[in-house]
Amino acid sequence: MHIVIAGNIGSGKSTLTRMLAQHYGWTPRFESVEHNPYLEDYYRDIHRWSFNLEVYFLKERFRDLLAIAQSSDTIIQDRSIFEGVYVFMANNKAMGNLSDRDYNTFMELFDQMLTVVKLPDLMIYLRASVAHLVGNIQKRGRDYEQTMQLEYLENLNRRYEDFIGTQYKGRVMVVDKDALDFENRPEDFASITDRIDRTLYGLFPSE
Repeated sequence: MHIVIAGNIGSGKSTLTRMLAQHYGWTPRFESVEHNPYLEDYYRDIHRWSFNLEVYFLKERFRDLLAIAQSSDTIIQDRSIFEGVYVFMANNKAMGNLSDRDYNTFMELFDQMLTVVKLPDLMIYLRASVAHLVGNIQKRGRDYEQTMQLEYLENLNRRYEDFIGTQYKGRVMVVDKDALDFENRPEDFASITDRIDRTLYGLFPSE
């Protein structure tokens, strides 16, 4: 089984991935952030480094999906290849950070990957306001994220809503994150696992 945690920067994906992996005994796969060779350059000069960064993430996520397909474990993944393309890549293109030539090359590569990629069994989307995202970004204190523009986060949020609402064809569970503190309040975490149990295993009556 393959579960994905989706959401904007600072929405709590990595934390929830770690907690659900521990709770269910699933195998976690985390996004390549700490060892990403392009990320700091990207935030210093988004226009220059967008194509490099997006190709790197696409390569990493495709490699993960090939490994997931070969695994007998239940895998929980921090961010999917689909949002990487339909949210982040699309946003960079709309902002003028990619030429038509680079964008078309990227999408042709992605389309080839789709011939061997399956949709996850469940995507859990962490929906969060920009104010909530900013608070989390400031709290975790990554230097390269501190100069991130609010407009950038707002654009990503709008694209996430479109992606989840109209573009993505798989099964989705939406979690409104602003009112939850699943890391520090056990009842909030339990509300999420109860919904997962109902969705995946049918252990409780539907709401």
